[in-house]
Amino acid sequence: MQERSSVGELAERLRRELDRYSPGGKLPSSRALVERFRVSPVTVSRALGQLAAEGLVVTRPGAGAFRAQPRASAAPAGDTSWQEVALSADGAADLVPRSVDASGVLVSLAAPSPGVIEFNGGYLHPSLQPERAMSAALARAGRRPGAWGRPPMEGLPELREWFARSIGGPGGGVTAAEVLISSGGQSALTTALRALAPPGAPVLVESPTYPGMLAIARAAGLRPVPVPVDADGVRPSLLADAFRATGARVLVCQPLFQNPTGAVLAPQRRGEVLRIAREAGAFVVEDDFVRRLVHEDAGELPRPLAADDPDGVVVHVSSLTKATSPSFRVSALVARGPVLERLRAIQVVDSFFVPRPLQEAALELVGSPAWPRHLHAISAELKARRDTMTAALRLELPELALPHIPSGGYHLWLRLPDGTGGAGGTAQAFGSGAEAALSSAALRAGVAITPGRPYFSAEPPAAHVRLSFAAVAGTGEILEGVRRLRAACDGVLRS
Repeated sequence: MQERSSVGELAERLRRELDRYSPGGKLPSSRALVERFRVSPVTVSRALGQLAAEGLVVTRPGAGAFRAQPRASAAPAGDTSWQEVALSADGAADLVPRSVDASGVLVSLAAPSPGVIEFNGGYLHPSLQPERAMSAALARAGRRPGAWGRPPMEGLPELREWFARSIGGPGGGVTAAEVLISSGGQSALTTALRALAPPGAPVLVESPTYPGMLAIARAAGLRPVPVPVDADGVRPSLLADAFRATGARVLVCQPLFQNPTGAVLAPQRRGEVLRIAREAGAFVVEDDFVRRLVHEDAGELPRPLAADDPDGVVVHVSSLTKATSPSFRVSALVARGPVLERLRAIQVVDSFFVPRPLQEAALELVGSPAWPRHLHAISAELKARRDTMTAALRLELPELALPHIPSGGYHLWLRLPDGTGGAGGTAQAFGSGAEAALSSAALRAGVAITPGRPYFSAEPPAAHVRLSFAAVAGTGEILEGVRRLRAACDGVLRS
């Protein structure tokens, strides 16, 4: 059983037993709970911590856990209806109303219920994370001289230098002076969009694209304008048309293992995209989010666009989070020219700096022998998981089209059958509302999937779903998840 499932189940059992104790009464010792429920001491500690967070128990170091005193009667609810007016007042009629919608992001962040297979996750399963290496790095970092002091606003020089080498290559295409250390890729993208586009402005985005980026743009009052991608990445002719039609000054793209399609920007398009943006007087925000999640059969990877951009067109985002842990939020923003100072100013105003112990831990991690071993291990494991899921889908769910099998990243992008035509009524069953119907049926069958609609900034051309193979326990869980998804599809077809 997964640790978090055990924690939830133990917390629920203890919650049901609290009435046995009077307020202030002492609960059994942690050792007694370990022996009674046959769980680990860590599980007991986390379950008691969950109950303490709910205000049901009080833990006292060295003394144990006690039932909390009854809560006082809740104060009468206030009237917050006035906020509807305040939050909807934009102050200027020509601005795009801000909408803070995190639903597309929460799909991959929310933990599923116990027993549900996580095909919607956006991070590595704990078994794939370098937990020992990260723990050791954090311990060493805490002992470094000055580790708990204030870091430079731009980030530790050694960490900036490491990112510069990893992004620009040995030829020095990127220097440490052009790097800012940020708190994860999402924070770096937020800083970039705020720096490059004023409220109300259009911003060009790939279609489909990462929902978290669309949420950032809309929360900033920007207007996402879709530019379709194909198997070779963003389409240059349509990109040029979009720049001319909108006057946009920003394109956000993922040239390597694009989310969600997995496409890689073709070599002949790389220079063309930069040329089109340069002629439009626009920036290209390069979200290089999964370069470290390459599969072992991928071959040599193309360089980041930032490494071949002497004119400062590209603002590059690179993160360690996807290859480590959702809580290891260390990333880099790379830019050259006057925009670098604007990025720096916005980041300082928003968050001051990335905590120094985390930066020191990142340095310890990437400089340790465990780091290349970890990258090699996940490269092999992700390929095995991808191949397992691909084979299972082709066998169990041939009606779901898989147009592209990526050689990097952690997910597959599937197209549902169109709502017209097809044999046996299958395609008809996946017509209007296909994604919602299939997602709901899948969850009832015990597998969580990601609907495709949030990945489009405008009307989607077809219904899609995204399936992650990184957040599950292993290939056995992938096979079981696909079997459950087959049952969910059958349930939709019969309804």
